[in-house]
Amino acid sequence: MTGDLYFSWELYSTGWATCRIADSSSECKDSVSYCTDALADLLYAVTGLYGPSTVQRVSFDLEPAEARWVLRRRGPDLDIAIYRFPDMAVSFGVPDREGSLSWSSTQPRSALSHAVIEAAQAVLRHGEDGYHEKWRRYSFPVAALQDLRRLHLRDDGCERTHDPLVP
Repeated sequence: MTGDLYFSWELYSTGWATCRIADSSSECKDSVSYCTDALADLLYAVTGLYGPSTVQRVSFDLEPAEARWVLRRRGPDLDIAIYRFPDMAVSFGVPDREGSLSWSSTQPRSALSHAVIEAAQAVLRHGEDGYHEKWRRYSFPVAALQDLRRLHLRDDGCERTHDPLVP
């Protein structure tokens, strides 16, 4: 939990993870498939908000549905919106407004970054080999986690503990 933001990523079965994000008023929970490199995609999307881009999108395959996260930077804050589409096979690339809004919140970029870093580090309790064994198609996104942690510490002035021993 970071302020009123909570995020978790739990591997629960071969090729499946539970992704949960919540604030003090609502939550969104999805079962995400390994058809995409979902955790890496999320880490890279959040990392992208440290550069010139003010909008990042990441899509999670829910087989068959799509959960599309749209992250918009507004100064130090982010508008987070999650849209649901019934079939990822036909929705990929469709405008956000054609999906149904399933969750939204405005949070400091630092809070989302920290929460995502903590969740990714928690997944490593399986170890890199264990992660690959459970996730199957993709290895643990070590470089993506390192990039996000580096930018978060550099730009957000985070005073919370980060495990330097985790890759």
